[in-house]
Amino acid sequence: MSEFLRQTAQLPAESTQQAVGYPSLFLLVALGALVPVVPTGALVSSAAVVAFHQSSPFSLLVVFAVASAAAFLGDVSLYWLGQRGVRSKNGSRWLRTIRDRAAPERLEQAQRKLDEHGATVLVLSRLVPAGRIPVMLACLLGRMPMRRFARGDVPACLAWAATYQLIGILGGSLFPEPWQGVVAAVGLTLLISGAPAVWRRTRARWVR
Repeated sequence: MSEFLRQTAQLPAESTQQAVGYPSLFLLVALGALVPVVPTGALVSSAAVVAFHQSSPFSLLVVFAVASAAAFLGDVSLYWLGQRGVRSKNGSRWLRTIRDRAAPERLEQAQRKLDEHGATVLVLSRLVPAGRIPVMLACLLGRMPMRRFARGDVPACLAWAATYQLIGILGGSLFPEPWQGVVAAVGLTLLISGAPAVWRRTRARWVR
């Protein structure tokens, strides 16, 4: 009886958390895809940790659906804004933002991969830290139609959401308390995201 009362008392809290958490996750991931400064991978991993510790078995599926849909919406919106800049004589703020965040060597590599593999390279670009923007810019400069970009971006967003959700599940399974799993998942996500940049800077110093 006491166990039943405990679980019943948890239901409103979980329902409230889901009602607030899922829309917040959607907005933050979409914003992070549109303005590439928000650590969206860490957000998805954190949400997966919380979902892992909830009683509903469908919480993880909802997190996956929300994260992948938000990432796709953000990508498509950013690409549409970039297309407007490419077609405009004076460019646009969004196109300049994309250019500024794409290192010349990464853009050259992305253009080469795009020529070799087509839209399928979008999947890899979503999984490689700092790989999404150079590939998107290469698609824009190559005048890839929106429809083709969107078709390639769907599996990319699904694979991205699944990858970071697995990181969250791993963090949630290792620790008894959700907050501990969140800290571990965020730390691991930031480490994965920042390692390539640190390696490039270190290699550049060695070359000098």
